[in-house]
Amino acid sequence: MTLPLRDELKGLKPYGAPQLDVPIKLNTNENPFSPPADLISAIAADISQIAGELNRYPDRDAIELRTQLAQYLNEESQVSLDANQVWAANGSNEIMLQLLQAYGGPNRKALTFTPTYSMYEEYARDTNTEFIAIDRLKDFSVNEDLVTTSLKEHSPSVVFFASPNNPTGTAMDLSIIQNVAPNFPSTIFVVDEAYAEFRRPGVASALTLLPALPNLVVTRTMSKAFAFAGVRLGYLAASEALINDLMLVRLPYHLSSVTQSVAKTALRFAAELQADLDVIRRERDDLLVWLGENGFTAAESDANFVLFGTFTDRHAAWQALVDHGILIREVGPTGWLRVTIGTPTEMQSFKTALLRVKAEMS
Repeated sequence: MTLPLRDELKGLKPYGAPQLDVPIKLNTNENPFSPPADLISAIAADISQIAGELNRYPDRDAIELRTQLAQYLNEESQVSLDANQVWAANGSNEIMLQLLQAYGGPNRKALTFTPTYSMYEEYARDTNTEFIAIDRLKDFSVNEDLVTTSLKEHSPSVVFFASPNNPTGTAMDLSIIQNVAPNFPSTIFVVDEAYAEFRRPGVASALTLLPALPNLVVTRTMSKAFAFAGVRLGYLAASEALINDLMLVRLPYHLSSVTQSVAKTALRFAAELQADLDVIRRERDDLLVWLGENGFTAAESDANFVLFGTFTDRHAAWQALVDHGILIREVGPTGWLRVTIGTPTEMQSFKTALLRVKAEMS
């Protein structure tokens, strides 16, 4: 029997990073620190309180959670948002999919600049949206001329910018959005800030541009900074009108009562979780210096990972690191590898293994 799978899906493989049984896994950009004990206790207590109501549907519009997310963003990025300007879903993946369900589709285009997050293409595919990929500049950045030219040529309904970009770690010059977006009012500009909390001091969030740009969307996630990858909570900030559009395509009761409760609990611990982010930033910045001192090239990063190289045979280098018990990601431009920032102990093990691999391959 042949199942009626859509033609464009035939022969494809599901998205996924390799998961191997090795001592140190630095390949999926997770926060290496487990939630603190007091947060775990608070989560258990809060879930216990709602357990007796799980026979009822959750708050369909997640008003209380969206209010608290707005408050968090206001403090984190010095902006002024309310619940009507924030939307939440099951990970930033569902957020992106909803955006293309609302603004993409047949006879419409989504555009991005590569190398970047590979799932953008899959979101487009899943919504029957034509996908356009434009090469970034040699330093992995984009500039105003490149963006403007690309938009004029392709007329996308949605354009994705990851900032910091994955897999390069590159933060975007926000003046590009500020200058270009008003000239393309029928295009939705999505700035994916999944790693925004790891940015260096002085690097602003695109949230600061929202008041002047009704066609701007800024997405965030609790997977990284909040060490909550297993919770699956993504969210965005945008105009109230745009969020009303997303409500047309969201599934009924798409955020469970448990997800909403756990996320609200974590937001109470935002300041405490910041201490772990400081450690990750220090390890990232130390790694960038160390890589340069040891003959490697590394892209400047505002994320919790570093893209480095270059290798004549990057797969051989990746495999050699696996053989030494270190799993990183073979992704991005030819010759480059990406390593997630782990604990200080994990990063020391990575450095030791990388020097051994370098010696073995020389």
